[in-house]
Amino acid sequence: MGGSPRLVLPLLAAGLLAASAPSAPAAEPPPAEAPRGGAPAPRTRIVVGADPAYPPYEFLDRSGQPAGFNVDLTRAIAEVMGIDLEFRFGSWSEMRAALARGEIDLLQGISWSAARARVLDFAPPHALVHHAIFARRGTPPVASLDALRGKRVVVFGGGILDEILTARGFGSDLIRTATPADALRLLASGQGDYVAVAELPGLYLIRELGLTNVVPVAQNVTTERYGYAVRRGDTELLSRFSEGLAILKQTGRYEAIRARWLGVLEQPRTPWPTVARWVAMVALPLLLVLGGTVLWSRSLQGLVAQRTASLAREMAERERAAATLLLQQRQLVQADKLAALGVLVAGVAHEVNNPNGFILLNMPILRAAFLDALESLDAGGATDDLALAGIPYARMRVEIPLMLDEMAAGSRRIKRIVEDLKDFARREDSPRLAPIDLNDVARAAVRLVDARIRHGTGRFEVSLADGLPRVRADAQRIEQVVVNLLLNACEALPGPERGVALATRADPAAGQVVLEVRDEGVGIRPEDLPRVTDPFFTTKRETGGTGLGLSVSAGIVEEHGGALGFASTPGVGTVATLRLPAIPEASA
Repeated sequence: MGGSPRLVLPLLAAGLLAASAPSAPAAEPPPAEAPRGGAPAPRTRIVVGADPAYPPYEFLDRSGQPAGFNVDLTRAIAEVMGIDLEFRFGSWSEMRAALARGEIDLLQGISWSAARARVLDFAPPHALVHHAIFARRGTPPVASLDALRGKRVVVFGGGILDEILTARGFGSDLIRTATPADALRLLASGQGDYVAVAELPGLYLIRELGLTNVVPVAQNVTTERYGYAVRRGDTELLSRFSEGLAILKQTGRYEAIRARWLGVLEQPRTPWPTVARWVAMVALPLLLVLGGTVLWSRSLQGLVAQRTASLAREMAERERAAATLLLQQRQLVQADKLAALGVLVAGVAHEVNNPNGFILLNMPILRAAFLDALESLDAGGATDDLALAGIPYARMRVEIPLMLDEMAAGSRRIKRIVEDLKDFARREDSPRLAPIDLNDVARAAVRLVDARIRHGTGRFEVSLADGLPRVRADAQRIEQVVVNLLLNACEALPGPERGVALATRADPAAGQVVLEVRDEGVGIRPEDLPRVTDPFFTTKRETGGTGLGLSVSAGIVEEHGGALGFASTPGVGTVATLRLPAIPEASA
């Protein structure tokens, strides 16, 4: 997820074992004495409770260290507010009990509910968590939580969905587990009908645990406010974290942390009326908290100079984050190229082996023939009974030139294929723009995927317009786009009797050069068509699709000032259209 560490299975198990093992509570620091005539001195060391198995919000990484969106956000708040932190990881129920007993000061990630608000005080939410329903492949989909009535539903015990479903009378149908990972594993093993869990942790764990038979069947069934919580009445600590969160949002650092952990996976699905309703529900408490924060902050004016300096450091960090993001985007382009290259390896090997076969079969015969008769065959006279390498001389006189022609043609083919493959795989840190002929790029792309095309369809047509205007582009990157379009077209065909066509043409009225890839495949559903270029969106997840090919292709085309569009009729086929600005004739 955009640079987040992977939560591998052995470490997940180790983290859960460590979390469930009993441990002695950390020694509480002595209470700070209130200065005479003033407010109590703020605590400088805060014990934060967290769940070790709730990625990408909070978990233990492969080295056993705290990681995730909540962890980075808490550390950033502690930095700007001058707080010394201690993270304590344990099972969700253990951390809830530890907060009630006063063994920890704060939970960094908990969903708001009216029942919880009676015993806890909540800060303004730092995230909205969308929840989903998951099932095994082939299970009938459901549209809402109420549709689960009468089904065997697996939930994360003590989580917000456990509370919601229990309040709706689902208690007898619920199977409760210690972690979301346990719930998904239980479903994958055939126990239970559905799992109700937060969407991002569910998708993350399905991928990391390799649960290929589990898929989401209903998304965004409920959205809950998610943030910090303290014991009832601990307003001093709550105000400090609320102020720190407000500072991070104002400086942009909050958005950088959110984008790192959640931005790639989240889909903007919340409708505006829902957002307005949440804003209305949050606005009044937020104004009250901010008013109290302003009054309390007057006692901290001595820290203004220190915080001003920290803002300057944060600006420098934002610039570094932007540079890191650019590097990650380039790495994403390269990763997609390598993924496509893996698809091509089998076909390229086949194409290399065919011309090499000519050389391997013909070279021993030619060598033996020439060594036996190089100078004296024609002058020897009696050649009627002469044999070279076991073949009559008269026949060899005809065959040797043909063999040489085959070897030369095979060698040229090897050279052309290997050069195309090297050009395609070569890494470029920045596009090399130059006037190119789009027809040449199309021919190179067809050569690269020739084996895949011949395997996918018996009807492939190429129509390249003559006198096509040149375009200013990076040939390798545009070739990558055409390769992705051809591969997608072949993969969409239900059988080899369906066809694929590639054509180029000029559009003088628009000042553009157009390349179209048309297939007679299964087509794209109307509701999916606007999302085909979204990162990580794919309808081929079970066959290894990454959802990156068209997203990267759209970015490359946009970088060249062009456009990539799709038109599709389900059951009939799809047309992918690539448009690039033509170089004016005078400039060319």
